[in-house]
Amino acid sequence: MKKSELFFNTLLLPVDFLMIVFAGIATYLLRTKIFSSFRPVLFEFNLPLEKYFLLVFLVSVLFIGIFAISGLYKLRTTTGRIEEFFRVAIASSAGVMVLIVYIFLRQELFNSRFLILGGWFLSVVFVSLGRFLVRYLQKRLVAMHDFGVHRVLVIGDDKISNKLTQEISQNRAIGYRIVKHLENPEVAEVKLAIGSPGIDEVILANPNYPGEKILEIVDFCNENHLTFKFVPNIYQTLTTNFSIDVLAGVPMIELRRTNLDGWGRVIKRFIDIVFSSLALLVFSPLFLIATLAIKWETEGSVFVRLRRVSQNKEFNLLKFRSMIKNAEDLKPFLADLNERKDGPLFKIKNDPRVTKVGRFIRHYRLDELPQFLNIIRGDISLVGPRPHQPDEISKYQKHQKKVLSIKAGATGLAQVSGSSDLPFEEEVTLDSFYIENWSLFQDLKIILKTIGKMFTDRSAV
Repeated sequence: MKKSELFFNTLLLPVDFLMIVFAGIATYLLRTKIFSSFRPVLFEFNLPLEKYFLLVFLVSVLFIGIFAISGLYKLRTTTGRIEEFFRVAIASSAGVMVLIVYIFLRQELFNSRFLILGGWFLSVVFVSLGRFLVRYLQKRLVAMHDFGVHRVLVIGDDKISNKLTQEISQNRAIGYRIVKHLENPEVAEVKLAIGSPGIDEVILANPNYPGEKILEIVDFCNENHLTFKFVPNIYQTLTTNFSIDVLAGVPMIELRRTNLDGWGRVIKRFIDIVFSSLALLVFSPLFLIATLAIKWETEGSVFVRLRRVSQNKEFNLLKFRSMIKNAEDLKPFLADLNERKDGPLFKIKNDPRVTKVGRFIRHYRLDELPQFLNIIRGDISLVGPRPHQPDEISKYQKHQKKVLSIKAGATGLAQVSGSSDLPFEEEVTLDSFYIENWSLFQDLKIILKTIGKMFTDRSAV
């Protein structure tokens, strides 16, 4: 899913909340200002606007919860407007029923039936209107400015392929742009075409394309971090991570490299920011002590900026400097001492470049505290595969590149399963398992294990 699609789908939640609040306030004003002349208001003293606004806020939270249960926040790129309207109406009706049952059980006499019925009606209208405006804005940005469009390579020469390409070409608002259309290509032609600038997605529209070629193309797309979608036939099997959607009336299946998508990504990013901000606040005294100790012992910057790769993008990983100045320049001269002979990684148990202060802060993992800044900036996540150096990644074998599918992490399943002593191939296996089976519960377990290892594991020394 594109970031733009994720943004607009996520935007629906606060928009829904505001629309429910507005509906509640509008209902109150209608009853007290407009319809009061037909029938006097009897609750102006025991239900003033301030108290009513608090009730509306709580009811809005209830409605949002029911909306979520009803599937209104499932992250799909295409949803029928009529289907969405009825979902809103049904969910709002369920919310009103919960309120009525609550009032009945409390054995209270509510002051106005109009507030409940009017609030229900206006909630359906306002929420539907808010969602229509969000979708309209999204379509306008897509159609007029190519905001977040899918730039695709379409493969196929049958009726389905032609229907698909025709619909994409005629309807710019659906968010797809055809960069190339290959009718019945060989795999080599597909690989060459994928190299064209701007292609970020491959759609196999021909359901009868040879299976062995499909597997090779899927493998190539995974290696190059491209989305792969296909029109299924009844003989094709599905992978663990997939999503089903409809484009131009044609069912599409998207093979995902990981199930970390949609609201999972939103919640994971939220947790990253909140947890890292709190950690920086709590560990600020340690930041000051480490800074003074490093400056006192050796010359050079307090921080070291290490070139690392996350999701195939290079960034500067921040750490407290634990080595002498220009330690990276000495790395080629220490190649014979490298203890990691099983892969592209570089590791020396008693590295002569490490300072006394550096050995201490490594012992207690204090050198990694600045990585919370990387997490807040979005370079890495709290939990994910280990970020490696560009020169190490250039030596990866094809299957090892799967660890680049998601954002790297300050800690991860591989780190808590064996730290730096783990064989590289086993590290890749563990990270691949994490990518395929991601869950928030698993992230929580890894974070708790990491905290435990900070006090018990000393393999980083």
